Formats: sequence, C-alpha cells, structure tokens
Amino acid sequence: MENYTFLLVLAIILLSTKVLGLASGKVNMPQVVGALLAGLILGPSVLNLVAEDSVITVLSEIGVIMLMFSAGLGTDLQELKKTGAASFVIAMAGVIIPLLGGAALYLVWFNGEGDPQHLLKAIFVGVILTATSVSITVETLLEMGKLQGKVGVTILGAAVIDDILGIIALTIVSSFTNPDVQILTVLIKIVLFFVFIAVVGFVVYKYFKHLNKAFNDKMHRRVAIYGLAFCFILSYCSETFFGVADITGAYFAGLLLCNLSGVRDYISQKITICAYMLFSPVFFASVGLKTDLSGLTLSLLVFALLLLAVAILSKIIGCALGAKLFKFTNHEALSVGIGMVSRGEVALIVAQKGAAFGLVPDSLFGPVILVVIVTTLITPVLLKIVMGDKKKA
Repeated sequence: MENYTFLLVLAIILLSTKVLGLASGKVNMPQVVGALLAGLILGPSVLNLVAEDSVITVLSEIGVIMLMFSAGLGTDLQELKKTGAASFVIAMAGVIIPLLGGAALYLVWFNGEGDPQHLLKAIFVGVILTATSVSITVETLLEMGKLQGKVGVTILGAAVIDDILGIIALTIVSSFTNPDVQILTVLIKIVLFFVFIAVVGFVVYKYFKHLNKAFNDKMHRRVAIYGLAFCFILSYCSETFFGVADITGAYFAGLLLCNLSGVRDYISQKITICAYMLFSPVFFASVGLKTDLSGLTLSLLVFALLLLAVAILSKIIGCALGAKLFKFTNHEALSVGIGMVSRGEVALIVAQKGAAFGLVPDSLFGPVILVVIVTTLITPVLLKIVMGDKKKA
C-alpha cells in the first residue's frame, strides 16, 4: 500500500511557513524569517513533528534552484559589469578572513596533542566558515525591492565567486587526506565550466532573443517552460560535469536571459508564482528541519557561540573592507558584509564532506548547525534593519 504521509507533511509545512511568515511581517521582519522558524519548530530541535525525507529534499533543492534562477533573471547586467572587480575582491576577503578566524579558534580551543591531523582539522573548520548561502539574502532583497541595486548585485556576484573559491579551498584541504582528489583536475573543470557557460550561453541567448522579438500571447507557456528547462539543464551540467554547485548554474541561466525584457519578465512572473506556492516554502523550512541541537554539551555550546561570533564578524569585516577598497560608502559596505553572513545549507554540505574525509568529528556538527541556523536567521533581520525603510524602522 502506498504511503501518502508526504501530502500531510507538505500541507503542514505550507501552512506553518505562511502563518509564521505573516507573523514575521507584522513585527517588521522579512517573511523568510518566519519560514525558517517554522522549519526549526517542526524539526528535531523543538517539536520533532516533521523529518526531512527524500520528497522534502528534492522539493527543497528545486526551490533553491528556482530562487537563484529568479535572482539571475532580476540582475541588472550593466550594474554587475560595474561591480565585477569589487565582487571578486569582496569574495576573496570573505573567504580568507573567515578561514583564518575559524582555524585560529579551533587551534586555541582544542588540544591537538597526539593528533597528526590537528592543523588540517583546524583549517577545515575555517573552510566551513568560508561558505556563503546567498539564497536567504536573495529572498530578503527581493522582498525589499533591493536586489537590482548596487549592493544587491555586488552581493550576488561576490556569492557566486565565493562558491567557486570555496570549492577550490575544499578541494585543496581534502586532497591532503584523499589521494584520489586532484587539485589540477578541479581547477581545469572550473575553467571549462566558464567556457561551457560562454558557448552554451551564446547559443541559448540567440534563440531566446529570437523568441523575444516574436513574443506574443500564443508563445507564453512555451517560453516559460523553455526557460525553466534551460535552468534545470544548466544546474545539472554544473553539478554533474564540472563539480560547481547547481545553484551557480541556475543563477547563470537567469543571468543569460536578464537582458531580454519581454521573455525575462514573463518567465520571472511564472517562476515566482510556482516557487512561492510550493518549492520556496519547502526549501526554507528544510533548513530548520536539518537542525538538531540536542547533542550540544556545555563546552561545545561555548565553542559554538565563539564560532558563531567568528562566523558573523569575519564575514562582515572581511567583505566590508573589500567593499571599502572600491569606494563603497560605509552603509553600502556594511550592507554587503551582512548580506554575505548567511551560511545555510552550503556550510552543512562542506561539513558533511569534511566528515567523509575524517576531518570533522560528529561532536562538531552541533556547533556547525548552530552557526548555520543563527546566521541564516539573523541575516534577513540585519538586512531589514540596515537596508530597510528608515522611517518604518
């Protein structure tokens, strides 16, 4: 007999994320905060009513892909060109400073006597902190109408570059424990990824440009389906063939279409509705469902709080300093730094990779999860305070 429990689970997630999202709006916070809290409450840390399963995992993955595709569609390409160099420097600072901060904290807190991999484990903790999950930031900026501005475009560009740098850092550290991982191979794949994007992007752009010129009522559904299919194909190719995160491929898919106003606006409208109704709420709730803080001892809790402080301050300071080098105002630099704070599922993935290589013991998953959930919750709140309407605030 087939099990239809997943239908009840989806109904609970949709209702709880909506109710708490509306409650968040009532206290002048982004609705995404309520959706994240809904997952946290439903998950193992509080009520333990809902467990993440294959259905939720797949739907949440589609949700974050669609979210990043929408972000790409909504990107101001001219603004991205202007902030390209700044995004690269900001991403570099947002990787180096958290890496050094996390490694230093681990070395100070834990006694590595007799552990030949103590330094390597410390570096890997730093690698976990380099991760940036821009999906929460994207949703918040979309909600506030700030995604297309200078700060929003810079954050998006820096986050994409941060993802690439994070892959390189992860590969370098893991190569010391796994001889099968070849650094040169990974670097070649990343270069080939951008070549692939350029070639495929040129062909697809020309085709959609033709559709854009002939755009009419009869073509509506076809164009939206073509656009979404292109997003999924690019996401698949990025992850499968080049080892680059699928959300990066999704962002580039949207970016390639962002200059075609008729096609872009229609696809964006349909994707937003589809994501809003099902996929995005499941994605945001899934972040909370992954959280289990039951194994934290007092010592690990103190370490987790210190790791959290390093995670927040290192991103804000590092990325803000990078922004200041390109003459961003203090307010803009602070906004960029806050926008890069959220770690989300990216840090969890990196931590799981570290566990597979024997560099992250089970006891450290509690602190890592605490960093993930708090940075994910605090980022939209801080963005709302810093970038929101000052009169309303």
